Amino acid sequence: MLAMRLLVLAGAFSWVVHVSSAEDPVIGYVKTVDGDAVVLVAGKATQAEPGTPLQRGNVLKTGKPGSMGVTLKDNTVMSLGPDTELIVDEYLYSPSDGDLKLGASMRRGSLNYISGVIAKLKPEGVSLKTPAGNIGIRGTHFLVTVEAQD
Repeated sequence: MLAMRLLVLAGAFSWVVHVSSAEDPVIGYVKTVDGDAVVLVAGKATQAEPGTPLQRGNVLKTGKPGSMGVTLKDNTVMSLGPDTELIVDEYLYSPSDGDLKLGASMRRGSLNYISGVIAKLKPEGVSLKTPAGNIGIRGTHFLVTVEAQD
């Protein structure tokens, strides 16, 4: 009975370790910053600077005098203009397993997007949500502007 409890406890511990490491993988990095720019992690703002790691669920925000450039692990490049707010909702990049997905939401601002490997291998796996609708990425480069909602 004691051996069974230890086995169950060991199994539960390995599951907890697996979940916490799988929830926080680095998906890319901030490459450039000009002016005001922050990365919000669980509601806590961290000043963005080159080398800041990015994770799924992070909110990327720039101030009115601000811009930020990021590169994701699949070589997707996103340049955020002034007064922009973007959330990386989903990111799966495991080409050998066929797990490819990039989903982001943009609340306001401007974004210059250059596709990486995910959009090239699985174009239907990339989308950008805006207050006005969803953008399905089928090309390799686009620019979008979202007006701030009052």
